[in-house]
Amino acid sequence: MASSMGLKLTYAMLIAIVVSAPLAEAAISCGQVSSSLAQCIGYLQKGGALPAACCSGLKALNSASKTTPDRQGVCNCLKSLAGKISGLNYGLAAGLPSKCGVSIPYKISPATDCKSVK
Repeated sequence: MASSMGLKLTYAMLIAIVVSAPLAEAAISCGQVSSSLAQCIGYLQKGGALPAACCSGLKALNSASKTTPDRQGVCNCLKSLAGKISGLNYGLAAGLPSKCGVSIPYKISPATDCKSVK
């Protein structure tokens, strides 16, 4: 009987741990996204020469985005930040990954559904 009670207690504790475990959250902040891509702003507004530091920032950000929550968080940050930059050329923004030789799983666009990013 005692081992049955101990087993039930173990199961109850295991269930409590699983239920109370926090959901996965993005480890990359919007501040990190902003600072990583700060060197891109001039290019995204006016075009011209693409600064090497912009591509370095994008590559570092892409490398840091290892999980689905990370990628969704970066996507949401990009959309939020884009709305705060006056004169942003969304065509240049959408083409930025390919110009930098980076593959990201979504289009940089205000129309992107970040919840669907995997």
